[in-house]
Formats: sequence, structure tokens, C-alpha cells
Amino acid sequence: MNIREAVDRIRQGPSGESVGAFFDFTGTVLQGYSPLRPVRAKRVTQHGQNAAIASDLMKTLRTSKTEESFQHMVRTIYPNWAGQADEDVDTIARQLFERTIAGRVYPEVWHLVHAHLSKGHTVAIVTSGPRYLAEAAARAFGVPHVLATALAAKEGVLTGELEGAPLWRREKAAAVRRFASSHALDLESSYGYSHGSEDVDVLSAVANAVAINPDTVLTRVADQQHWPVLRFAPRGAVNPVQAVRTVAGYGGFLGAVGAGLSRGVLKRDHRLGVDAAIGSSADVALRIAGIDVHVRGKRNIWSDRPAVFIFNHQSQLDTLILAKVLRGGFTAIVKKEMAAHRVFGPILRTADVVFIDRADSARAREALRPVEETLRSGLSIVIAPEGTRSLTPKLGPFKKGAFHIARQAGVPVIPFIIRNAGELMWKHGKVLRDGVVDVVVGDPIDVSAWSDQDFDANVESVRSIFVRTLEEWPQTE
Repeated sequence: MNIREAVDRIRQGPSGESVGAFFDFTGTVLQGYSPLRPVRAKRVTQHGQNAAIASDLMKTLRTSKTEESFQHMVRTIYPNWAGQADEDVDTIARQLFERTIAGRVYPEVWHLVHAHLSKGHTVAIVTSGPRYLAEAAARAFGVPHVLATALAAKEGVLTGELEGAPLWRREKAAAVRRFASSHALDLESSYGYSHGSEDVDVLSAVANAVAINPDTVLTRVADQQHWPVLRFAPRGAVNPVQAVRTVAGYGGFLGAVGAGLSRGVLKRDHRLGVDAAIGSSADVALRIAGIDVHVRGKRNIWSDRPAVFIFNHQSQLDTLILAKVLRGGFTAIVKKEMAAHRVFGPILRTADVVFIDRADSARAREALRPVEETLRSGLSIVIAPEGTRSLTPKLGPFKKGAFHIARQAGVPVIPFIIRNAGELMWKHGKVLRDGVVDVVVGDPIDVSAWSDQDFDANVESVRSIFVRTLEEWPQTE
């Protein structure tokens, strides 16, 4: 079974909150760490004690296959947290997930979770470890429930001991059954997902068990029980080949930028140089990195320029995708932090982008005033209405600035919808993975007649175009 078939199976199944969907955490929602691999987390924390807690949290993501290895984790990690405020550990875990661990999440699992939530199912992440990282993932996924091994605390301070039995093997399955009973779930129509043989009891508790990247024992059990199997590409350590291709891709990118800008100097035409650099540099970088871009709606790329192109933002890879597809004749509005980026900063400044301070709305509005004149001069604008990159494919709320700019300048808004970019380079990623990115360039949207009264509703209607397209990707032009 592949991921599309798995999602279709959910969509064609029963709806409603009486249907449960239980996801194991380490090894299923995200790729765990090998028990033999040392883990370090000092880069994501500033205080030494926080770094120690972060390292311990990462150790809870080591895949435990035996009772001995699991009990070793219980004996050697949780006592270290005695005297720590439960709230502080939760904060460290949230920061650790957002800056590091989220890059290990299987994007395919997000699609499974989203399919279950869309059907109104009751979704829970179930982990043998403590709740902290699982809850951080649940927040990012929009999952409302987490079942985890409970740690004892007095007045909000951890004691270093467990509260009750750890959720391991039969206890984990028992926790699922208790949760199902308390939430009136029908296990005969519910789903379970896990990677490990230690969760056979959990998978046996539901009617629709699925093995994800199963170990040897679970592969054999899944075959005997006729459970479908899903296998996903690794999300862990960087492949050396990918790292080399990324470095080479950036090198080719910079070389192509230099060649394009030199052409502009020779022709004494700054814009010609910028446009020559934009498309060719993206072509070179993506080709070396092994990334193909498939575009639908090509007719809309040039049909109604100048325009405000709005795109869903997941990673720095988006910059290359926009450059490859749009080719030239545009500039961008980006956060001021990008001005300091070692690779893109100097190039963005050369391309006359507008840098805005998202923390200072007054200055941001002031910086946007010249943008209307830029549009009237014939140059298009690219902007991410979400305002920031997301950890998952889930679309964030849209800010209204792009739409106000388009209305004031009398130009259309054109949706630029990107799928898969976050899978090839996640939010804080540095390395490009090879693969395919899909793009839909939507029909131009006339915003000139939008009234102030209906403005918010109209913005939301445009956002819904992104949501529908990402959920039901068009198969043809």
C-alpha cells in the first residue's frame, strides 16, 4: 500500500468521533535515533542545564526494542529531571521540537493525520516515553490527545519517578483501551499505526492496523495478520550525497547569479541582469540538487502581469522554486532577517527586494508604501501571506497586506501553490533532498472591487483555494 491508497482508505471509511486513530510516536510519527548514536542538543538551548534536559529528551527518542533497553531509559533519564519544573521541561521540549526534531517527522504521517481529522475522527499520539515531545508534535499536527508515560510531580516540580506503570507493550495497549472506553470509541472501526513489534498488542486492539516502516518481527506479523504496510523514506541523518549535491547546487547558484548580473553590467541594464540571474541560477541549483519542478497552470505565469503572486511558505527551497517558475520580472517582500543570510542576503538586496520588520507593524507598513509604485512600473511582487514558514504542510492564517497592496495598485492576486517543498527541505533545514516539487499557478483574482466590509471574507476565500488545491491536487491542466 502507498500513501495515496492509505489516505483514500481513510476517506472512504466511516466518519465521526467514534472512530479512533492511534499513532505510535517514535519510529512512526518521526524517525527515532539509533540506541548507538550519541545525541547532542546544545545548539538549540543557551543554558547548560537546559542543554542537558534537551539531550535527555532526545534520548527518549531512541528506539527501544527490548524490555531491558526500555527500562534502562527509565532508570537513567527520568531521575535526572528531579527538581525541574514540569513547565520548564515542556518549554525546552517545544523549542527542541521546533528547531530540531520536527525535521525527523515523516511528512506522509501528516497526510494520514490530516485525513483522519478531516473525517472527524478522534486522533491520539501514543508514546512509551514522556509526554513532552509528543505533545509538541501533537500541537504542530493539530492532534488533540496524547497518551504517554506519566512522570510524578509535586506542586509542578518533577520528582524523577514515574506515576504509575510506563506505557510499554501491554500497558500501552491497555491505555488505548481505557481511552477508547472513556471517549466512547468503536475499536472495531478504529485505526492504529506503529513501526515496532513491541506494539503488536496496540495494533491488535483495533480493526484497521497499519505497519509503518516495520521492523523484522512486525513485518512478519503484519504479513500473517494481513495488515497493510507503509514504507517511507528516511528523515534522519543527512545523506552525504545529498550534502555534497546541496553544496554544489549553491555553488552553481552563485555562479549563475554572477553570470546573470555580469550580463546586466555589460548591457548597462540592471533589471536585465537581475532577470537573467533569477531563472538561470534556480535552474542550475535545482538540477544539481536533483529536484524537478512540475508546474500546472503555466498559462497564468505571464497572463496578467504585473501581479501580486502569493505562495504558501515552508522552506528556503521556496525561493528557488519561485525563481525557476516565474523566471523574472518580479521582486519580493521578505522578512528583514533574510538580509543577513549568507547566500540569499546579498542577492536579495541586489534584486531590490523589500525587507520588512514583522515585529514592528508601523515600520512594515511604511516599508510597503513604495511597493505600489513598483507594481505600477510593471514589476510583479511575490509575498507569503502566512508571514512565516510552517513546520507542517498545514496552511497558516493569511495576513491581509498582499491583498491591500494589490487593490491599491490595481493589479490581480495570483495564487502560487507549492506542494512537497517542506518534504525536500524542512523549515530549519540546510540540506536539499532530491525529489519532485509540484506547483499550481492559479487563475488571476481581481481584488479591485473588494469592499472593506467583505475584505476579510474575500481573503479567506482565497486561502480556501490553497486548502482545496493542497487536499485535492489536480491531476491535469
